[in-house]
Amino acid sequence: MEQDRGASEAYGIISRVRAAMAERLVGKSDMVDAILTAVMSDGHVLLEGVPGLAKTLAVRTFAEAAGLSYKRIQFTPDLLPGDVTGTLFYDAGTGSFVPRQGPVFANIVLADEINRAPAKVQSALLEAMEERQVTMGDRSLPLPSPFFVLATQNPIEHEGTFRLPEAQLDRFMLKVVVGYPDASEELDVVMRYADGPSARPASRGVDGAISSADVAVLKAAASAVRFERDAAEYAVAIVRATRPGSDAKDAPQALRELSRYIEYGASPRGSIALYRASRAAALIAGRDYVLPDDVKRSALAVLRHRVVPSYEAEADRMGSDAIVKGVLSAVPVP
Repeated sequence: MEQDRGASEAYGIISRVRAAMAERLVGKSDMVDAILTAVMSDGHVLLEGVPGLAKTLAVRTFAEAAGLSYKRIQFTPDLLPGDVTGTLFYDAGTGSFVPRQGPVFANIVLADEINRAPAKVQSALLEAMEERQVTMGDRSLPLPSPFFVLATQNPIEHEGTFRLPEAQLDRFMLKVVVGYPDASEELDVVMRYADGPSARPASRGVDGAISSADVAVLKAAASAVRFERDAAEYAVAIVRATRPGSDAKDAPQALRELSRYIEYGASPRGSIALYRASRAAALIAGRDYVLPDDVKRSALAVLRHRVVPSYEAEADRMGSDAIVKGVLSAVPVP
């Protein structure tokens, strides 16, 4: 019964967040749920979509709704690692080097257009995303808690951009592809925002929709969601099926055919991410237990950036989304 009350309380908090974000956002339920999943699971999210789809607005609105500190870093080709993490400066008064914290020291960090900065700047986030700390000189400074990164990138513009290395991509729990709104949603956007910034809704109904204590309740409730062994085995089977040659003898014919399209599959970090995302998906649906449908619904966002298509896949125009969907169709559901 205690677990049921925890899930019920968490679902009420989730409902308040959704209502607050709807004050400014039109639609975008997948993006909102991805942000909630990241918060509940201590994960990070990569948002991919063309400009003008409210990616930055969604992140800023959530930060205001939750009362969390928020910093936006505009990634550019001339950005330096110290511009992200901070650096040491010499204090003449004390005769010592003192750390000056960069914008990464916030609860929510928006890495805007992350692929516009070179790899050395992108890698400045690796320690922060994985270890929740930043090393300056001989000191390791802890980041605030909660801490998560939401990064955006534009998939259609390649001039002046730098591809994210696989090690960086694997640090993101989810990759969400943000699509265009439908006709009714776009009309609503035009009616709300056509008159420019002055027409944008104020913070009323957004600020303080939930508290930091509510965020802690969400995280605790997600950790308490029941994940039966059969469902966990299903999640692991999906991730293992993305690895070419893994369990090949026992794999269904459909999976053996898919393996030629996969250069590299997801690591055990992908299994952990799918496990956590599935618990969050169950909680968002108002349940305190995971169903195979929760695993299946979470798998695409968890795995699309962890599956590297082969040259044959590129020749046959098989992207990572199509490969993951093929895996989901081929792996038996318990």
